[in-house]
Amino acid sequence: MTQQITLKGNATEVEGQLPSPGDRLPDFKLTGANLRDVALADFAGKRKIFNIFPSMDTPTCALSVKRFNAEVDALDNIALLQISADLPFAHSRFCTAEGLENGTTLSMMRDKRFGQDYGVLIANGPMAGLCARAVIVADEQGTVLHSELVPEIGQEPNYEDALAALKV
Repeated sequence: MTQQITLKGNATEVEGQLPSPGDRLPDFKLTGANLRDVALADFAGKRKIFNIFPSMDTPTCALSVKRFNAEVDALDNIALLQISADLPFAHSRFCTAEGLENGTTLSMMRDKRFGQDYGVLIANGPMAGLCARAVIVADEQGTVLHSELVPEIGQEPNYEDALAALKV
C-alpha cells in the first residue's frame, strides 16, 4: 500500500500505512547512538512519541527535533524517539552541538523495514529511501493515541495535537 505526500508541491509516494489511533505499534529494530540494536520492547512501560523525519541536516527536521526535545523535558515517563535514516554519528553530532539531552536518536541505517512497517518510507523522488515526516504518540502498552503523516515534507508537524495526545 502506498500513500502520497509532497516535496515542494511535487507528489511523492510513501510505502506502507502509518499506524492509526487504536492500532498496536509494530515491533522494530533500529540502530542507536552506540551502534547497538534497539527495539520497541526497550521502551516498555513508557508513553512514546515518535518524531520521524528525513534528516537532521535539514532546517525543518532540526526544528522538530529541538521542539520535541524541549517539550518533553517537563514530562515524566516519556520515551522521545527521534528517528531518521541519518547515521548515528550524525544524530550524535547534531544533539551534542545543540545541547539536546532528551530523547533517543535511532537510525534506519541497517534495516529499512521500520519505514515500511510504519508507513513512512519515501518510495520515489530525490528523497527515496529516507523517512517522510510523521509523528506517532502511543501509550505505555504500545497502542497508538495519535498519528500524523505530514502532507508536505518541508512543513512542521502539528506539535500541539501530538503533545495533547501524549498528556492524556
